[in-house]
Amino acid sequence: MRIHQLGEGVPEVAVVGGLHGDEPCGPAAVERLVAADPDVERPVKLIVANEEALERDVRYVDEDLNRAFPGDPDADTHERRLASHIARELEGCTTLSLHSTQSYAEPFALCATVDAVARAVVPSLPTNLLIETDPFTEGRLIEHPHTLEVECGLQGSDRAAENAYWLSRAFLAATGALAAPVADDATPFDVDTTSEVGVFELLSPIAKPAAETYEVFARNFERVEAGERFASADGETLTAEEPFYPVLMSAYGYADLFGYAAEKVGTLD
Repeated sequence: MRIHQLGEGVPEVAVVGGLHGDEPCGPAAVERLVAADPDVERPVKLIVANEEALERDVRYVDEDLNRAFPGDPDADTHERRLASHIARELEGCTTLSLHSTQSYAEPFALCATVDAVARAVVPSLPTNLLIETDPFTEGRLIEHPHTLEVECGLQGSDRAAENAYWLSRAFLAATGALAAPVADDATPFDVDTTSEVGVFELLSPIAKPAAETYEVFARNFERVEAGERFASADGETLTAEEPFYPVLMSAYGYADLFGYAAEKVGTLD
């Protein structure tokens, strides 16, 4: 774990990248913030989490770090020990955790439940999507109080790294640590978005049957109607028994899941 700080004093705001070693966008954003060394109005803690997995370019060394919280300093696995150290470093901090995905190219935010932090911060981020993940949060950093996750874009892409940087700056502005970022030719999107944020609640995982090849027909965040095909396994078509919105859905993003079924439950202004 590598820790940087912007400003003087005890940080109450933090940005974390690299919980997964095969998602380089978060560490790239942290390093860019460190290099920029912006003037801050509140001290900020910046963490590159799983350095060992990043060096190996693997998701994790022993177990998924983002399923190992709150961790145990005496655990047998690297990630469970590391989770304990990270949780301690983030105590008292409003936190943004940076990720990337194989399922969706545009940024979206996630929270355990829509709390005061999500209501205050997410409408200021350059995204119009928020996923409420409870009860599918066991072992994830998102269970830490006052923590948001963002999926910054497609895993390993330059766009995800660029998105991660501007999402971080928007988060720091929303939490009073930075002046509001200004959109210019270098930004990949309008960072001052004022559009409504659609809120989706996860309902259930969508299991993958055992197969050699998979295909996904549904589009994330677009409603699938009952009886409509959404995927196939070894050429056998799978159809929806009930309407749902697909979230984090891809052919090969998870070993045993296509993704999740969700419902749209409202909006944030």
